Amino acid sequence: MGEIKRFNLPDVGEGLTEAEILAWSVKVGDIVKVNQILVEIETAKAAVELPSPWAGKIVELLVSEGQTVDVGTPIIGIDIDPSTPSTGGAAGGDDMTAGVAATAEAKAAPPAEKEKREAVLVGYGVKQAAAARRPRKTAAAPSAADVMGASLREEPVVDDVPAPAYYGQPAGRETAAPAVRAPASTVSVTPAAPSAPIGAKPLAKPPVRKLAKDLGVDLASVVPTGVNGTVTREDVHAAASGTTQTAPSAGTAAPAAPAAPFVNGERRVPIRGVRKATAAAMVQSKFTAPHVTEFLTVDVTPTMKFVQRLKEMPDFKDVRVSPLLLVAKAFLVAMARNPEINARWDEANGEIVYFDHVSLGIAAATPRGLLVPNIKGADLLPLVELGRALNALTAVAREGKTSLADMTGATATITNVGVFGVDTGTPILNPGEASILAFGAVREQPWVHKGKVKPRQVTTLALSFDHRLVDGELGSKVLRDIGAVLADPLTALAWS
Repeated sequence: MGEIKRFNLPDVGEGLTEAEILAWSVKVGDIVKVNQILVEIETAKAAVELPSPWAGKIVELLVSEGQTVDVGTPIIGIDIDPSTPSTGGAAGGDDMTAGVAATAEAKAAPPAEKEKREAVLVGYGVKQAAAARRPRKTAAAPSAADVMGASLREEPVVDDVPAPAYYGQPAGRETAAPAVRAPASTVSVTPAAPSAPIGAKPLAKPPVRKLAKDLGVDLASVVPTGVNGTVTREDVHAAASGTTQTAPSAGTAAPAAPAAPFVNGERRVPIRGVRKATAAAMVQSKFTAPHVTEFLTVDVTPTMKFVQRLKEMPDFKDVRVSPLLLVAKAFLVAMARNPEINARWDEANGEIVYFDHVSLGIAAATPRGLLVPNIKGADLLPLVELGRALNALTAVAREGKTSLADMTGATATITNVGVFGVDTGTPILNPGEASILAFGAVREQPWVHKGKVKPRQVTTLALSFDHRLVDGELGSKVLRDIGAVLADPLTALAWS
């Protein structure tokens, strides 16, 4: 009798209770191997691919695409001994659906040679063959863009920036991460690729295929603009609307999924995923930490000139340099001069926790909503490496494939509202952080410079901080130092 096991939805991130089934990579009747990707799910933090803990035959898919299920819910049934007909005696006493009986070919197949047993990736059961890592893709993630809607026209070379081993988790503790797609290391990216040859299967990820199916779009007829000829969500939307796909300009958000129809004058959308998690976090932060926001208007003309000079330097030829990079550096320099702000309030233990290094969060607008991945040990990176890390972080975030490790452990955050033409705002702290900096639009304005009124590049900074552990003096010093570095980038060299 065949042995049928049910794969339960695992907790792929600390504290997560549910996930949405994005796309199945298998169907009933498929034969799968250990660690073969079964399904892509979306949690409140990231999109994650779940591998199979067993080798065998798929006998049932227990949940459908688009369905949100709780952690621990059975999602798929796998017959781990398809050579023997099953009578429905599943593990745990569950009845199986039809189609479990093995084929004649499977019956005639010789038994597989037993090999050394090893633990599988997710932690369910054991495997009979040595684990093999899936080969890394040769193409990097799509072009790194400035945070929250910057242009995608310039395609950088993206390098992996390793996080310090000491940061983000207690000493001596290691957590096995699920199979989450990450940026490839040091590879060139082209803005677009020609369409696939006639008769070839179009390149597209499962969520994009599902979107095309929902919109009635034939992928073979879509002109791909993604990396290596990959069809993107934008390509599908463009084909559905009959328009030509072009790269989005600065400040343009990624196209949203098709909106639900209006019924009786209103349209209802379920609150889930990133939106649900963000709302809960913002409510918790706003009504737990007493917020104080201070503002500073700065002449950043020297910074804008410095950005242009960096673009011309050979060391930065593969880095997409933007004003945000210099703002991040200024923030890090200010925190180094005022380390007390790199902390969090531990209400449960009645303590203030100070960090020895900065994990810098960068708020990024993505098709999944607002994500805040972070750069571990950002204060340890030279400017060029900080730029590469920023490029890689935003590129992966726009794909919605940010790893769980990159979504946790931030100690401070920057949000770039200037790309939308907004002068400033009062940002809300992310839970567990003591400060967040809003970078507004850079505009040419009349400014008194060397005793004369001249047109200068000016921006407004807004720093929100937790008044329980950051008083007005400390917050003001940090904001002043940020402004000083942006007004004269050489200040950062003097203070380093």
